[in-house]
Amino acid sequence: MTVGEQRFLRELDKEIGKHPDKVNIMADYELHVYELLNEASVDEENIYTELVSRLGSPIEIAQMWKQEKSITPRKTQWLFVIINICLFLGGIVLTVSYNMFQWAWVELLWEGLTEATSIIIVVYILFWGLLGYEIGKEFGDGGYRLLRKTFLLSIIPNLILMYLTIFKLIPFDWFQPLLSVPFIIICIIGTGFLYPVSWLGFKWGRKASV
Repeated sequence: MTVGEQRFLRELDKEIGKHPDKVNIMADYELHVYELLNEASVDEENIYTELVSRLGSPIEIAQMWKQEKSITPRKTQWLFVIINICLFLGGIVLTVSYNMFQWAWVELLWEGLTEATSIIIVVYILFWGLLGYEIGKEFGDGGYRLLRKTFLLSIIPNLILMYLTIFKLIPFDWFQPLLSVPFIIICIIGTGFLYPVSWLGFKWGRKASV
């Protein structure tokens, strides 16, 4: 092994630190280095520079792996759960503000949203597709179970609101015209499509990760 190879791998080993998958990472890069140097004729004094140019510096490689390590199934799961809850809380705050306060900017926002219900539905469905895509991209085939768990947790606010709306346990007049009968029917049907959309997003993300 040349001095340049030794320097590159030694620095990478140091920068990777105590990463739980360090052994496999180092083995992969040793193979990359071997293949790269076999494919191209490189002067011995330029080997380190060539490796950095082709593979990235040891610091950059280590940062990439440390960033990937920080993306855990639990963090991904709760990220989407919290985002969905925040969307519902935002809707509640907006509704209460519109009905209890005479704020001009709230009225403008409310009018804009009530005139764009179709766009709201499409964007929300895309959110669920993004959920599946990100899980598929980050965790591959092993993320399918995570997708199901995340979906079940995230869908809870939807089901609660649907129950409260259907049985008129909320101030129904407050949500007009957002909760008109046609809109409610569309939402119920749309909810049934959320998991298939998430599943398709998962499939797409899994392919993107390959």
